[in-house]
Amino acid sequence: MSGHSKWATIKHKKGAADAKRGQMFTKLIKEISIAARMGGGDPEGNPRLRTAVLKARGANMPKDNIDRAIKKGTGELEGVNYEELVYEAYAPGGVAILIEVLTDNKNRAAAEVRNILTRAGGSLATSNAVLRLFNRKGVISLDGEKYTEDEVMEVALDAGADDIQNEDGEIVVYTAPDAFETVYNAVTAKQMETDGAEVSMIPESYIDVDKDAGGKINKLIEKLEECDDVQNVYHNANIPEDAEE
Repeated sequence: MSGHSKWATIKHKKGAADAKRGQMFTKLIKEISIAARMGGGDPEGNPRLRTAVLKARGANMPKDNIDRAIKKGTGELEGVNYEELVYEAYAPGGVAILIEVLTDNKNRAAAEVRNILTRAGGSLATSNAVLRLFNRKGVISLDGEKYTEDEVMEVALDAGADDIQNEDGEIVVYTAPDAFETVYNAVTAKQMETDGAEVSMIPESYIDVDKDAGGKINKLIEKLEECDDVQNVYHNANIPEDAEE
């Protein structure tokens, strides 16, 4: 399918890059901690924390780990103060990349991100050159072999979803960020299992790249996601399936 979104592909790539369980948990703990520090430790009154906890539960993170991360964020336990940064960049071929960082050392993170980009033939972009190409949306993905598009649509649209797409066998639900939790809860209340659920940055459009360029972009994104300070990497490349391999 050559549709406007490749969430299933991006989700697969992100999962492959986060294959190391410990590294994935580290990133989730950092997100929970900073969400608790900024908005308090009660998920009921902190939408960002609720979303982070949902994601951690989806990754089968133990409840004790989640609770400790919240307490580190609120100061009940000693923890590290993280700073949020967003780097805008270009991969070879003009592909736009957004790099979300949570770090306790801004200089180290900047140096590592710049080094990874330079080695891959990429470069940093000017402020808002890349950010304006993306929209923040809630994304909920379900297996199209388990559920029909009509089944998902009936539940999701009633709960406030903006759009439902069938993307290469994945039923993908898009929501406004503030409607994400309501729609997610409605879907799971119907005993529907999700393949992924998070608030993400979705490109307005995609750039087609060939197999060779796609392979280079994949390697660049994997290197970025392996960096401990990098939380999320988003891009607007439409990468051929054979480049994924």
